[in-house]
Amino acid sequence: MAGNTFKTLDDIGDITGKVGLVRVDLNVPMSDGKVTDDTRLQSVIPTVTELADRGARILLLAHFGRPEGKADMKYSLEPVVAPLAAVLDRKVGFMQIPDADAIDALPNGSIVVVENSRFAPGEVTNDPAMAKAIAAYGDFYVNDAFSAAHRAHVTTAGLAEHLPAFAGRAMERELSALDKALGNPEHPVAAVVGGAKVSSKLDVLRQMVEKVDHLIIGGGMANTFLAARGVDVGKSLCEHDLTDTANEILEAADKADCTVHLPYDVVVAKEFAPNPPTRTVNVHEVTADEMILDIGPAAVEALSDVLKTCKTLVWNGPLGAFETPPFDRATVALAQTAAALTKEGSLLSVAGGGDTVAALNHAGVADDFSFVSTAGGAFLEWMEGKELPGVAALR
Repeated sequence: MAGNTFKTLDDIGDITGKVGLVRVDLNVPMSDGKVTDDTRLQSVIPTVTELADRGARILLLAHFGRPEGKADMKYSLEPVVAPLAAVLDRKVGFMQIPDADAIDALPNGSIVVVENSRFAPGEVTNDPAMAKAIAAYGDFYVNDAFSAAHRAHVTTAGLAEHLPAFAGRAMERELSALDKALGNPEHPVAAVVGGAKVSSKLDVLRQMVEKVDHLIIGGGMANTFLAARGVDVGKSLCEHDLTDTANEILEAADKADCTVHLPYDVVVAKEFAPNPPTRTVNVHEVTADEMILDIGPAAVEALSDVLKTCKTLVWNGPLGAFETPPFDRATVALAQTAAALTKEGSLLSVAGGGDTVAALNHAGVADDFSFVSTAGGAFLEWMEGKELPGVAALR
């Protein structure tokens, strides 16, 4: 995924009067017709304003929800137009379907949102006929939606087969950050992989042991690895049927010279609720009626020392049940260490995935990491080492 294998807006040439089909992510959370988090709208600003200032006429292509290939107005993109115009501080139009006459009449620098691409049944099947028909409206194609890059759809991949294709600024920034983190990272590299279940991150764990020097396992999945090592985890969340798989991953790590870090002290409680009575114990002291809900302070201190020896960090998933106090302490403490090391310039830190972004925001350090990806599925598939169709289409 080296940075120079795809074209960017720097390679586009003179686009005055040209029509750009620009894939963006407008799939924002809404409540009562209002956008509740405009992070994704903010991320389109650099690409859209640059193309408009260079005199292109821009058709923004995006999806919203899962309308199953038919026009279902509760998934219309129209309510997003006004909030997008406010964020861009420009006039933004709306088009139900691309219309050649209407597009011809647009003045240079226009920005128009086209209705939800998933209203067309051919979008999610990457129908070649639909790709060809839509491509006919444009002169060039820009993909600025990394979060949808793991889907092989018409607007994420198909259009690139018919038009000169470029990565937008947000996509370029994302790919360059990911390349620095795992493509060509500076070693030693640490990865924090947390979350409830090993089963959902098996491919990530297998990839990571081959690529990183330190693998820090947290969340419920750490219990499965502890159980695989013969620790009695009481009534903790644990996939006992996956202990053989956990042992295979540990063996693969040994072969690859990757050190796997599991907690040796943990925070336990008898019930999973906010602020219950807790104990901090050695992992071998968990009783049958207790559950492990966070990593203990001694383990966090040891992990902080590990990060101090590293040059690169990739983070996906919390260390404990961070939404429920006090089981957010380990995640917050280690995130603050990573942020401090990043600020002083000794660590490149890249994080991604929904829970992870929420945890870093909760810790107040999301802005201090080198790069935080809001892409969920695409970030995970990238960590799994998969080729993303939306990225492959830009090569």
